[in-house]
Amino acid sequence: MRRDALGNRSSVIAMWVSLLSNVLLTGIKLIVGIVFKSQVLIADGIHNAGDIIATATAYSSMRLSGKPPDEDHPYGHGKAEVLGAGVVAFILVLAALYMGYHAVLAFFHPPGEAHLIALAAAVVSLIVKQLLYIYTKRVSMTVNSKALLATAYDHLADVYASLAASIGIFLAWLGERIDIEWLGYGDPAAGVIVSVLVLRLGIEMARETVDVLMDKSLSPEKVEDIMEHLREVPEVRRIDRLRAREHGHYVLVDARVAVLGTLTIQEGHDIIRKIKRKVQDAHPEVDEVLVHLNPWYADE
Repeated sequence: MRRDALGNRSSVIAMWVSLLSNVLLTGIKLIVGIVFKSQVLIADGIHNAGDIIATATAYSSMRLSGKPPDEDHPYGHGKAEVLGAGVVAFILVLAALYMGYHAVLAFFHPPGEAHLIALAAAVVSLIVKQLLYIYTKRVSMTVNSKALLATAYDHLADVYASLAASIGIFLAWLGERIDIEWLGYGDPAAGVIVSVLVLRLGIEMARETVDVLMDKSLSPEKVEDIMEHLREVPEVRRIDRLRAREHGHYVLVDARVAVLGTLTIQEGHDIIRKIKRKVQDAHPEVDEVLVHLNPWYADE
């Protein structure tokens, strides 16, 4: 189903909210991290800088995917969103490797001094990112947008990062107050944990992107549900084949069904329209239903 005007407007607003929030949080984290020498906050800020690129890419791909089919792209531009999601996944993996590398290096130096301002910046980021994750995921589910869902998961990675940063900075601050030196390494330890979590998320997103680009079938449960609706069409005597795959923010269905072989072309045409309407009413995310009719006779 192509996005209607309201759904597209909601997606655009969500992307702009994400982009502007990332710009603001990147500036806060980098400034506070550099001034107060917080390794995990600097790493998290650089991660947020990558988020700006990722969000801009997702936004561009989302706008492209909304274009109608043309002569060169008769199935539409839906996979542009999938490519955008793949870029986001790639940026997440790079950010995770960068954070992990610098967090490990920090263990070979004396722990830095922890500051409550750095802790406050991490906590603010945690709250803002959690709200952004809930908001963008809700909108992505409503409009079925892969690019916006990737942005939501990017916010979730930031939630992990900010949570670990908050804990690490707090432990370092606490270690200074109670004179336990090894707690000062809470900051880089949190950075290592964050990098692993973000790396895992990026790899999972990349795997999902590859599945869509390789035309992986919908889950067996969804395919079976579509078949159940096909069986509800009285004229369908047999389902010979059913294939369904994601094409970005919509789904394509290819059905081969058997109907009475003595029907006229007009009757067959009407049955095809009935099948399409039945599937699309039950599954609004289905944009195209290609139906091939096979003949069926009573003596089969």
